[in-house]
Amino acid sequence: MAVMSAGIVMYHNSGDRLDVLLVHPGGFFWRNRDLGAWSIPKGEFDASEDAQIAARREFKEELGVQAIGALVPLGDIRQRSGKVVHAFALEGDLDVNTVRSNMVAVEWPRRSGRMVQIPEIDRAAWFDLPLARKKILASQIPLLDRLELLVQSARGVLFND
Repeated sequence: MAVMSAGIVMYHNSGDRLDVLLVHPGGFFWRNRDLGAWSIPKGEFDASEDAQIAARREFKEELGVQAIGALVPLGDIRQRSGKVVHAFALEGDLDVNTVRSNMVAVEWPRRSGRMVQIPEIDRAAWFDLPLARKKILASQIPLLDRLELLVQSARGVLFND
């Protein structure tokens, strides 16, 4: 059975633009990576947990704030690793200067047996859709496409690419 993850694509309108919130993974491996390295806030859960509850939990763990409001399903994607991500859209406006990530233990250097504590994410930022499509992991781009269609159909608005 594939590993499952749940996450939230927070978004807001900025005039004729749609902006999305992405997070950059913490740690040594990701430190100097930018394009194709960002993600939606997400994390693993098991079949005994509801995906929406898991998505809200992971948002709180990674950003330090509650995800308040109605979640709209964006469907699932399969990442290159095989992990299945269940995603939800949430309209909101988070001040990225208030983000406080939880810490996680990782082995570094790899296969050394030495565990170090790192922040799960090292930063969060708002990006307009064209830039977000460059920053986000390639396997998560369909989530941005689905979000754009959802917002367009709900508001009858076209966003500039």
